[in-house]
Amino acid sequence: MGMGRVYRETSMPSSSLSSLPSPAVTTSTSITETVNGSHQFKISGYSLSKGIGIGKYIASDTFMVGGYEWAIYFYPDGKSTEDNATYVSLFIALASEGTDVRALFELTLLDQSGKERHKVHSHFGRPLESGPYTLKYRGSMWGYKRFFKRTLLETSDYLKDDCLSVHCSVGVVRSHTEGPKIYSISVPPSDIGQHFGKLLESGKGTDVNFEVNGEIFAAHKLILAARSPVFRAQLFGPMKDHNTHCIKIEDVEAPVFKALLHFIYWDVLPDLNELTGLDSKWASTLMSQHLLAAADRYGLERLRLLCEANLCEDVAINTVATTLALAEQHHCFQLKSVCLKFVAMPENLRAVMQTDGFEYLKESCPSVLTELLEYVARISEHSVIGSRNGNEAILDGSDINGRRVKQRL
Repeated sequence: MGMGRVYRETSMPSSSLSSLPSPAVTTSTSITETVNGSHQFKISGYSLSKGIGIGKYIASDTFMVGGYEWAIYFYPDGKSTEDNATYVSLFIALASEGTDVRALFELTLLDQSGKERHKVHSHFGRPLESGPYTLKYRGSMWGYKRFFKRTLLETSDYLKDDCLSVHCSVGVVRSHTEGPKIYSISVPPSDIGQHFGKLLESGKGTDVNFEVNGEIFAAHKLILAARSPVFRAQLFGPMKDHNTHCIKIEDVEAPVFKALLHFIYWDVLPDLNELTGLDSKWASTLMSQHLLAAADRYGLERLRLLCEANLCEDVAINTVATTLALAEQHHCFQLKSVCLKFVAMPENLRAVMQTDGFEYLKESCPSVLTELLEYVARISEHSVIGSRNGNEAILDGSDINGRRVKQRL
């Protein structure tokens, strides 16, 4: 007699069911945004374009935004016969093949008087009840038949030297869906500055020497030339120094040149107090002043801006006059404004005028004194207005009791 197997059907307890892993949750995101671009169209000889006929236009060159070509159409005699050339018309047109292209537009007729009272028609920066404008096919347009009345346009600040200037912005609407990333790669920040900095410290491969106040600095021609247009001309230009064994540098202190090289290689500012050997704001400010001048001399714009920012943070009675002179000489407009406001404060002015730096400012930049007087007069005027209103004047750089507080830029 053969043996058989009996199979029983069993049910799984509900507690076991709850322990099963839950299904994975996946996500995706639909992103709708605009690809933006702009074009400026100058219409020269406006008066000669009048009379070309209603419905005839002057076209700008085509320009590309969001994968499509666009053009600005200006109708000197208007687009519609019913207006009888009373208005000029202005449109933006789809100039390449495309169907149902959705976009935002802005047409601006520029005020050429300097008053910036531009005539603007824009989709940007406001809610749109019916959404972006849709251009069905090539040649579809958006704009205004009655953009401007001709008689008013011809006596306005928009027309100068028989020229009009139109600025057009286009934002093509694009949508795409992003799913979850299936990878996670952590990319470290660039450390190219550390590699170059260590190369400078090692002294390997140097091919040029600089003598600064009796101190020798070795460097690499190609790195200097890549970073500074002045070094590039000095080392590789038609008037290059042939004696690169030792190039003498005048009018720069050795610590300043060392800091300059540090920035060129490391792409960061060195510790200024460590370079000067003094732990004081005065020494740091002095180094920043000299380094800003050196940065301007060698065409290192980023270094110049770093020094300008440092000096804006450390404005003080004993250094502000020399900093102001430096700002004037090297066209540091924000630094100049900060210094002028600081000096013009009633609680600072007398003390600054007693410094040696103020004597240097008067001799080297006499025109700045006129601007300083204007700042002083402006602050005095604000003080008078404040007292008339029965309020305590709160001036830039001081609290309501007139005490100095640190300036915030």
